[in-house]
Amino acid sequence: MYEILLVVYLVVALALVGMVLIQQGKGADMGSSFGAGASGTVFGSSGAGNFMTKTTTSLATVFFVLSIVLGNLTASQIKKTDEWEILQKAPSAETVIPVEEDVPVTITQDKNSDVPN
Repeated sequence: MYEILLVVYLVVALALVGMVLIQQGKGADMGSSFGAGASGTVFGSSGAGNFMTKTTTSLATVFFVLSIVLGNLTASQIKKTDEWEILQKAPSAETVIPVEEDVPVTITQDKNSDVPN
């Protein structure tokens, strides 16, 4: 569910940016009244203002609602702990002193060889 909402959020955000960039500014109407080239646009001098304004408003509303929903879903998730966050002081290494009597060693020598076994 979270991933689906995230994809919808991304699509709405891109559509909202596209709609804002397509719209002409408020000052462009004044240029078209004096014979500038803005009157020959796709939707006329003010033909699509109503449609684009309503679409931008609805996209912005959906964007903010999805932002709040995704924020609430993220806040309610339990944060996974990272294994590196719970590092403690490393245990001190113990020094082992070997005792000479720990393992008895006996050297025997064969009668036929000069090297001890």
